[in-house]
Amino acid sequence: MVFKRQDKFAILLNNIASNLKEGADYFADFKIKNVSDLKTFSETIKEIETKGDTYVHDVITELNKAFITPIEREDILALTMSMDDVLDGLEHCSALLEMYNIISADEYMLRFVEAIKSCALEIQKSVELLSTKKLPKIREYAIRIKDTESKCDGILRQSIKHLFSVEKDPIRIIQYKEVYENLEDIADYCQSVANTLESIIMKNA
Repeated sequence: MVFKRQDKFAILLNNIASNLKEGADYFADFKIKNVSDLKTFSETIKEIETKGDTYVHDVITELNKAFITPIEREDILALTMSMDDVLDGLEHCSALLEMYNIISADEYMLRFVEAIKSCALEIQKSVELLSTKKLPKIREYAIRIKDTESKCDGILRQSIKHLFSVEKDPIRIIQYKEVYENLEDIADYCQSVANTLESIIMKNA
């Protein structure tokens, strides 16, 4: 067993994963109809991201105090920071959407967001499994996250190709391209979480 179910690090990591899923769900499901909605959207994502920063601080504090940890300190910190990167990416993207007044997500943005939402669920399930004896099961989730990230590579290529073929406004091209690339970055951060989980499995299975 990697963590005991009530281990403080297991609880903290589950808090981070659950908060990440909350952020990804909100990001994917919130319906933006006007500029006012954009402000509400970005402010709420910022609140969720700030809560995530508090959890990260709690992990670092506990790591500094702990004499013995259930797995290597570096692995706990790496998993913490990789999950935090995903949430930071969502917050940055919500800020971009507000800054550029993008109130209508196109099909490519929607595909990215659904992929990220799916990855967040896989991450949450994986972190929950750290306190069980089913470590090999985590690998299944990690593989699905990597597969999803690979699909996002394709979405990025398709989105930019489509953008340059239909959009004539150079400023709009710059704005949308930045949003697409930011969404792909978030998918990359999800893959980093999967890589960290696989590393933990190899060391502790």
